Amino acid sequence: MRRLAVYLKQYRRESILAPAFKLLEVVFDLLVPVVVARMIDSGAAGGNAGAVWLSFGGLLAMAAVGLGCTVAAQYFAAGASAGFAGTLRQALFDHVQSLSYTELDALGGDTLITRLTSDVNQIQTGLNLGLRLLLRSPLIVLGSIVMAFTINPRCALVFAVTVPVLFAVVYFIMRVSIPLFGRVQSGLDRVTAQTRENLTGVRVIRAFCREEKSVEEFEESSRGLTRLNLFVGRISALLNPLTYVLVNIGTVVLIRQAAVQVNLGNLPQGQVVALYNYMLQIIVELVKLASLIITLNKSAACAGRVAGVLAAEPGMRWPEEGTDSPGGRAPAEVGGVLTPAVEFRNVSFTYRGAGAPSLSGISFSVLPGQTVGVIGGTGSGKTTLVSLIPRFYDPDSGSVLLDGKPAPDWPRRTLCRKIGVVPQRAALFSGTVRENLRWGDENADDAALWQALELAQAREMVEGKPGGLDFRLEQNGRNLSGGQRQRLTIARALVGTPELLILDDSSSALDYATDAALRRALSGLGGKTTVFLVSQRIACVRQADLILVLDNGRLAGAGAHGELLESCGVYREIYWSQFPDERPAAGKGRSGPAGGEDVSAPAPEQSPTAPDAEIPVHDGKEA
Repeated sequence: MRRLAVYLKQYRRESILAPAFKLLEVVFDLLVPVVVARMIDSGAAGGNAGAVWLSFGGLLAMAAVGLGCTVAAQYFAAGASAGFAGTLRQALFDHVQSLSYTELDALGGDTLITRLTSDVNQIQTGLNLGLRLLLRSPLIVLGSIVMAFTINPRCALVFAVTVPVLFAVVYFIMRVSIPLFGRVQSGLDRVTAQTRENLTGVRVIRAFCREEKSVEEFEESSRGLTRLNLFVGRISALLNPLTYVLVNIGTVVLIRQAAVQVNLGNLPQGQVVALYNYMLQIIVELVKLASLIITLNKSAACAGRVAGVLAAEPGMRWPEEGTDSPGGRAPAEVGGVLTPAVEFRNVSFTYRGAGAPSLSGISFSVLPGQTVGVIGGTGSGKTTLVSLIPRFYDPDSGSVLLDGKPAPDWPRRTLCRKIGVVPQRAALFSGTVRENLRWGDENADDAALWQALELAQAREMVEGKPGGLDFRLEQNGRNLSGGQRQRLTIARALVGTPELLILDDSSSALDYATDAALRRALSGLGGKTTVFLVSQRIACVRQADLILVLDNGRLAGAGAHGELLESCGVYREIYWSQFPDERPAAGKGRSGPAGGEDVSAPAPEQSPTAPDAEIPVHDGKEA
């Protein structure tokens, strides 16, 4: 909690007033047994009704003031804890946004969700109870001991022995249970991850009739978490019976000792009642303290997990926003040579924890306005390569240059305006179509939005929706088809008129007619935008000015379509696998130049249709 205390500074007043009012309440609670003793000894025993009523009025007054102190303490504690939780959650979210993809991959999305929600809520509960009870219970216990010594030191020795033993028991259980509560929260992370996986993949689970298996796996994880919860719960549950036993033993000894003092005439009966009341107060407060410690143990474990996220240092440093233009700059020339829009110089990259590099020794350059196709087998490093351009990751060695300037030298906001990215998985947010498109440019007017939709072949689709641009999308656009989501994400990237557009296999769900029309529209951008097309379809990249062929993280070839058919065996095999009719007769039935198996059978999802044939554009059914 110490690391998180900085977020409590702006609620310092509430954090001081809450325990202060509790302290006043403690004072009145400690005075009650004294007033009761006086009522018995001076009033009831002496037949003084006035003293009885006076003491009774004093008890009512102290009860009223104590109630007011309790309400005030609760009010300020709730304000401090709720404000602290809101500030902490915002700080945690902001910090997560500052982390690079490397840190986010290491932490994991599921655990971050748990820490932003469940863990912060648990910390809020612990802080609320701590501000109200953390000082109250020990003060009541210590105050009861002090008041007992003022009444009768011999009887008070029972308190002096009982209370340290109780604190030793509490401390031991706390030391054992805190690490276990941390394991419980980690187990909750695993259950959350499995739940998320099953819910997002429910269609695949049903398609393969794996419902029963998924239920069994979830039940096994849940049972493991339940067993762990029961184990730590049993340890924590020992606190109440142990404290009760010790306090009751102390009470029996106290009553016996007090009876002896009464018989000797050293102790009035009212003070015996006062001593017994102080012992009862200790019992009540230790029960509260036991529950409080269990809650604080959970909160401490959660605070450690949240502090662990806040301690994760961003792996990237960004320069301050400079005078770089956000877009529309004319291509720079040095000595009559056009500066490349993108240049890779011997770039290598390995994901954290991976056993082998994803990219090795990649070098190429792309001129402004060129269209670049990136193709290769599954796991060849296509997405990794284009992820280095907008600086989602930094290379381990080598350098990535944009307009002749190293990518780390570009301010983050400038780089975001400069580059438009359409990821493999279409991600939309709940809200209207207009709100989603304006992620590309928050100041874009409707004309710019419709223009981007037209380029993305989504205009007719949006016009056909109720409300047009005001059509409301559900979370992640689940009320749209896969192809419709992809076209909207492409339109969103085009709204910002980026200098560099990266389409990472973003047309996989489009029918061939729409895909062909989209490629023609992008080629019409001319020299204004440099386009990277990542795809596994030869038809999508064959007309590109430059095609990069990746094979196991290495650049197997770079050039135009015709050049690569002549010089690159990997590209030739991909081409023949998709267009088997064009494979030379002598090459059929043999392994290709890349040394792999014969792949002459056409891919199920491909079509031998010529990629650039004139196909009527329509809003067909997407995958």
